[in-house]
Amino acid sequence: METSIVGVGVSISDRFRTVAEEKAVRIENLAPRAQRLDIKVTHRAYHNGSREDETVELTVTGNGPVVRAEATDGDKFVALDLAVDKLAEQLRRAKEKRVAARNHPRGAKLDKGSGSLAGIDVQPASADVLRAVATGSVPVVADGEGEEEYTPVVIRTKNFDGEWMTVEEAVDRMELVGHDFFLFIDARSDHPSVVYRRKGWDYGVISLTASAPPAAEELAS
Repeated sequence: METSIVGVGVSISDRFRTVAEEKAVRIENLAPRAQRLDIKVTHRAYHNGSREDETVELTVTGNGPVVRAEATDGDKFVALDLAVDKLAEQLRRAKEKRVAARNHPRGAKLDKGSGSLAGIDVQPASADVLRAVATGSVPVVADGEGEEEYTPVVIRTKNFDGEWMTVEEAVDRMELVGHDFFLFIDARSDHPSVVYRRKGWDYGVISLTASAPPAAEELAS
């Protein structure tokens, strides 16, 4: 596995490089198919000068999905240890899930006749929620806007390229990036969907099933 180490606002010492390469061996043992490990160290100093910290980001790439983890601490060696532990835990969880899936197949089962999904918690968004977002009843605030004005519901927007995949593939991707949810487009239905973690190895999926946008008179009401 190839290892790349870069610093942003901080130089990378020979000692840190040696420690990082030793840690990379642990990652390679957990992800034998990984082809590359990118280690990025970012130094941040706050305006008042009273606090500085180091953020270590780890990115593993290979034939499968990209796996990322990061950690922040005043000592970059501590941040490296924390990030490696996070990455190792994500890889371990993904491996256990693959083993559990082979031993106990589970997940969504599509009934081609009715088009319904069984074996997974499906909760389509209601028409009221879709209408509230479309009419602006639920405010949408972009990053950096509306910080001073209080509102009980704030939705921050980020745009990503849509990826078509199955529910099972989305769950695997969610586990690998270490998030509690993952947004994707269901390859079986072409509906925007979100998988999310429940308890243990239980997961749910929420899908938007509206077949057409609301009529103009509905948006105006």
